[in-house]
Amino acid sequence: MRFVHFLAASAVALVSGPLLAKTARPAAADQGAVVAAKLDAAIAGGHRSDANRARDPYRNPKETLLFFGLQPQQTVVEISPSAGWYTEILAPVVRERGLYIAAHNNPGGSPGGQKQRAAFKDMLGAKPEVFGKVAVSSFGKGIAGNIAAPGSADMVLTFRNVHNWIGAGFADEAFRSFYSALKPGGVLGVVEHRMPEDRQDSEMARNSGYVKTSEVVKLAEAAGFRLDASSEVNANPKDTADYPKGVWTLPPNFRLGDTDRAKYAAIGESDRMTLRFVKPAK
Repeated sequence: MRFVHFLAASAVALVSGPLLAKTARPAAADQGAVVAAKLDAAIAGGHRSDANRARDPYRNPKETLLFFGLQPQQTVVEISPSAGWYTEILAPVVRERGLYIAAHNNPGGSPGGQKQRAAFKDMLGAKPEVFGKVAVSSFGKGIAGNIAAPGSADMVLTFRNVHNWIGAGFADEAFRSFYSALKPGGVLGVVEHRMPEDRQDSEMARNSGYVKTSEVVKLAEAAGFRLDASSEVNANPKDTADYPKGVWTLPPNFRLGDTDRAKYAAIGESDRMTLRFVKPAK
């Protein structure tokens, strides 16, 4: 059983979503059912590949996005969407009433990053009936503030990226940019590979792809966020986070190739923290 633990506690031009009809607001339970149904439809959609579907048991997209509080009318920014795994789910849910913003690679960055960004935009253009009007902004060291206009987003989401920003030396800048982009009361949702809190610091640990929850909380709070809740929806107790090639030893990467492949396949994907932060309302 999965448990949710509650804790006390530049700018880019955006495409406006359709105007909302002036109808009575549905009850909270009804609204939750609407969101769940939209998530079910997106997750089951024929636009998703078999390879992407195979990762659903490890990424738990429906439970994760419900925990973050996703709503169809929101402006949602996803940081570093890569090939678009979560794009395939998020964009269809907010397509009609909200806006999905993909804060992708720096268009002036590495050739590999530019190629990935171009492939992502091609994916969107190939299925406009699925994704709708998606805004593509830029994210990276020195340009993190470009993700969205200040105070315009209801939600900023990032999946398994914090270790990259720490390694590149701009994690502080990244979290400050999320705070700036969000409206007061907006949500920052973070999923990240989780290192045990009692793990000793070492070069191997620093390069493992795992991060301590306390380090992520410290980064977010330094930017002004308040930790609102945490969830174990993406936990994996089989993961010991101490492998020769770090988190990439596990599936889907299998960085060791055929060496002990069955052993790592049995562990599955990484143990992950799932944290919901809030930008305090002023």
